[in-house]
Amino acid sequence: MKIYVGNLPFSATETQVRDLFAAHGTVESVALPSDRETGRPRGFGFVEMPQAEAAKAIEALNGFSLGGRQLRVNEAQDRPRGAGGGRPGGGGRPGGGGGFRSGGGGGGGGGGGRW
Repeated sequence: MKIYVGNLPFSATETQVRDLFAAHGTVESVALPSDRETGRPRGFGFVEMPQAEAAKAIEALNGFSLGGRQLRVNEAQDRPRGAGGGRPGGGGRPGGGGGFRSGGGGGGGGGGGRW
């Protein structure tokens, strides 16, 4: 079973998370995603364990304090295909992309001089 572990301290390592969950059963894998641009941890992760052991770990560790933060531990929900953290087209609006004051009409004499 895949387990979601949220509210991890940014200082948490895969080894720390593995050791924490290993006290409750066999840990098959640990993944702590990091931000693609900054390389910094994102504050959550995933642990895979056999079903029965995962249920025990979730029960024992949800609300557990690690590094001064209360963990949120529950069964991971599968994302729908195509869903993801990224935005279509690479995200954001680098270099502008329209918006509130992006030129256009109102230039010249009229408009009361607002922009």
